[in-house]
Amino acid sequence: MKKSFVRIISIILVLCMTLPIMASASVAGEVSRVSVTINGDSATSRGFCWYTDETAGTDVQVAVAGADLTKAEIVSGVSHKAMDKYVHKAVVDTLKPNTKYQYRVGDSKTGVWSDVGYFTTPSKSKDDANFIVYADVQASNEENFQAAAKVLQVAVDTMPNYEFAIGLGDFVNDCTNEEWDSYFRNFSFMNMNTTIVPVAGNHEGNLQWFKFNNMFNIGAVEDSATITGCYYSFDWGDAHFAVLNTNDMYPMSASQINWLKNDMNASDAQWKIVLMHRALYSAGKNINKPDTVIMRNLLLPVIDELGIDVVFAGHDHMYMRTEPVKGEKVQTAQTVTEIWNGESTTFAVNPDGTTHILPSTAGTKRYGVNEEAMPPILESSAIARDTKDGGVFATVSLDSNHFVYKAYMVNDETGEKTLIDTYAIKKTDREPANDDYVDLPTDIGSTAGQHGITFVVEILKMLVSYIKLLFSVI
Repeated sequence: MKKSFVRIISIILVLCMTLPIMASASVAGEVSRVSVTINGDSATSRGFCWYTDETAGTDVQVAVAGADLTKAEIVSGVSHKAMDKYVHKAVVDTLKPNTKYQYRVGDSKTGVWSDVGYFTTPSKSKDDANFIVYADVQASNEENFQAAAKVLQVAVDTMPNYEFAIGLGDFVNDCTNEEWDSYFRNFSFMNMNTTIVPVAGNHEGNLQWFKFNNMFNIGAVEDSATITGCYYSFDWGDAHFAVLNTNDMYPMSASQINWLKNDMNASDAQWKIVLMHRALYSAGKNINKPDTVIMRNLLLPVIDELGIDVVFAGHDHMYMRTEPVKGEKVQTAQTVTEIWNGESTTFAVNPDGTTHILPSTAGTKRYGVNEEAMPPILESSAIARDTKDGGVFATVSLDSNHFVYKAYMVNDETGEKTLIDTYAIKKTDREPANDDYVDLPTDIGSTAGQHGITFVVEILKMLVSYIKLLFSVI
């Protein structure tokens, strides 16, 4: 009897000692911060990124939606330690166009996997695209992340057929583990179930070295610096998107500027769209600051030269859309009203110039209109307003001839959405790729001299801009 009692006590003690170890082992491989991003050809490739608290395998399984995911081929990637956790990255580049996929990420040896997520690849033959745009969640606590997530849930409900989502930077405020955990936890309904197009903001780029690049698996441009963010490009439908890193400043590097010129000149897409964090046209509080002045002086002539149709930007937490502008002057376009996708829509026809859009913030930190914004900012605006009553998101639908943009505000108190702005473009002309263009050098070594000269020139131009601003006030 005594031996049996001792045996039972021993078993209980062993279980008490091993259960915590087993529990911690299961938690150690737990997957978090899952996202799927553009990485290479949007029709055939995706980048996967996720985190674990401890070392674990880096495996991805991808299968056509509806198939047996557990039998899918395992694709392995690489991992390293970052922010006291382990970041895992893998690329799957054998996808088929125009296909809905399901996937999971984790460790095939331990059997610890994420929940199942989904994404869709575009067709190489179709010319349409449907996407959501938002900016500056920039939350620092759970309540504010939840508020921004509610805005984006309304966005998904508004455009259930969206194919990807563009985040224009400042996903978090202080770039801490707690903030990133909260962001990914609250935004998992989007980040795990579509393709994400992230733009580096200053809150995850300036003095937050490599944190943006460690949070998303993006196919950054070869030989480019990723210390403050990434720049890259992709096609979707008949649109070509260039994603800039505006943390690459004082002024923007010659490497990135040359890459942008090479990239856009090589494209024969009907729509040329630039995504960036700091805005070239904004009536927010930051527009008169030196970094913005330098960037405007340097980039606006490049935007004009390349014939960019639309620039989306964030940073200033207020709402603004310009008229088409070129050479900092408003370009008047003829309009036509037609039924498109079942709605009466007024289009600007073949506008000569670029429309700059600042879709406010999906978060709760909001700015008013800066009435002292440098000329010709306010004079160029079609609409400039605060969005103090709610977070904002935008939707875009396009095909080869039509671009339709809508912006909505979601009321903080009621959750009701209000259409606050619409804009549409119709193109009857098409510009081919520039076959005579000769690529400029984009590596840091070859562009060092060019960058040094540009730095001096842009500082002088900034001082001239400030002198003009001073005399305009006097």
